Amino acid sequence: MTSENENNLISKILTRKVISINENQTVYDAIKLLSENKIGALPVINNKMKLCGIISERDIIHKMSENKKIDFSQMFINSIMTYKVITCNTNIQSNELMKIMTINKIRHIPILEKDLLIGIVSIGDVVKRLLEKFNLENEELKSWLY
Repeated sequence: MTSENENNLISKILTRKVISINENQTVYDAIKLLSENKIGALPVINNKMKLCGIISERDIIHKMSENKKIDFSQMFINSIMTYKVITCNTNIQSNELMKIMTINKIRHIPILEKDLLIGIVSIGDVVKRLLEKFNLENEELKSWLY
């Protein structure tokens, strides 16, 4: 596969609108955004528009398990978000993304360019891309046989 084909994953992702949330918004705001957009995580940005964390369904579930009567409309995102965020740039390949996600047990990786959030990759994006690659390779191998 050529690197042009390989970077197809990132170029497809960059055509989508980046959905993010400010660290000073409430967890309830994050829940609404996650639900409305049918996504599993949100990059968290600060007032300077810099990535400062990520909040996922998993973060919210962990917080819920601590206290059944928690009021998410009164809780700010920066109180439960993950601060240590693993990121990538536009040059990463899908097999590298899969390795990073597997080793770190994560399902989302924000894409940065010069410290600016430009996208986010999900495990679903990576799996879909790897399946595309395997199908293409399979067709190329079949063409050699027939």
